[in-house]
Amino acid sequence: MENLFQKIYEMTAFGSIIDKPQFLIMYAIAFILLYLGIKKRYEPLLLVPIAFGVLLANFPGGEMGIIQADQDGNIMLGSGMMKNVWEMPLHDIAHELGLMNFLYYMLIKTGFLPPIIFMGVGALTDFGPMLRNLRLSIFGAAAQMGIFAVLLIAILMGFTPKEAAALGIIGGADGPTAIFTTIKLAPHLLGPIAIAAYSYMALVPVIIPLVVKLTCTKKELSINMKEEERKASKPVEMKNLRVLKIIFPIAVTTLVAIFVPTAVPLIGMLMFGNLIKEIGSDTSRLFDAASNSIMNTATIFLGLCVGATMTCDSFLNWTTIGIVVGGFLAFALSIASGVGMVKIWNLLSKRKINPLIGATGLSAVPMASRVANEIALKYDAKNHVLQYCMSSNISGVIGSAVAAGILISFLS
Repeated sequence: MENLFQKIYEMTAFGSIIDKPQFLIMYAIAFILLYLGIKKRYEPLLLVPIAFGVLLANFPGGEMGIIQADQDGNIMLGSGMMKNVWEMPLHDIAHELGLMNFLYYMLIKTGFLPPIIFMGVGALTDFGPMLRNLRLSIFGAAAQMGIFAVLLIAILMGFTPKEAAALGIIGGADGPTAIFTTIKLAPHLLGPIAIAAYSYMALVPVIIPLVVKLTCTKKELSINMKEEERKASKPVEMKNLRVLKIIFPIAVTTLVAIFVPTAVPLIGMLMFGNLIKEIGSDTSRLFDAASNSIMNTATIFLGLCVGATMTCDSFLNWTTIGIVVGGFLAFALSIASGVGMVKIWNLLSKRKINPLIGATGLSAVPMASRVANEIALKYDAKNHVLQYCMSSNISGVIGSAVAAGILISFLS
């Protein structure tokens, strides 16, 4: 009977958890992320799969955690034997390393899913607000300064240039871009960088108000954009907007492909998704697939695989703590950079701009714009800035992808 109870005990995970209590920390992280996704509704489509992936990866014996290969592609099998993962057939990866590693090395490490998600994002994005207020798109470019500022700080802290670039890209507030850049430059940091990027994206309703409160006055936040527009002598009217919205993704893809070819996987798929949306009924079936079934499937697998990279061995270390702190700094500096550019603009122009538009120059579409609009309404119930914020917000998506392409080009 004693042997029976012993075997039952060994069958469970209790022994491993007692021997390695760090698992309990990972469970707590998973539960906190689930709480934020389910109860607080912070990006639940992303945070819930990621959190559940963290949970699955840290059950001893479950074999659902991602085993990272080294820079040469070598990986340690359960038998203690070293193999090059890129020389292993997919069915061997599934058999030797488990289901999650099969998905990870097929979909994530190949760089397949981030561009696919960008295609879905493009299909769900309306560039109309940006095209109507093109002058405001400059603040989307200004917000990328946070990426490069943290890159320099991270290098001074001891990160390699490639690791620093992967850390800095968190400031773009775009999960797929952060993952794509990290895969190219510092794949061993994918887990903590992806978690930091998506966690801070989910915390946009907390971070933007905090940074805005520290950097803006009540008078600045009360600037009414519609009243400022009336100061213009001749309001600009957009003619043939539909034609412009069709030409725009084609033109942007062409220009980016010429000047920053390494950004094409992201920008190209983003613009393709948008193009099939804007063409209309002739490509409605493609649009429906890109924005629904393909997008949703890609999001599920991306979230689970990213979460599964967060095993206690790879996550609980000083490097990860540095990434979490540096990621927050990158995020906050991106918001502050956009706000700072608006302040400079207001010094030089008679037509003032609400700093909240600069605060949305990072990605995280459309949550950042909605949060900024709510802040504006607190100071003036008639000051709806959503459409103006969307102009900066959407340009931030393009800007972060271009910034990623530049970093990959210089550091690969």
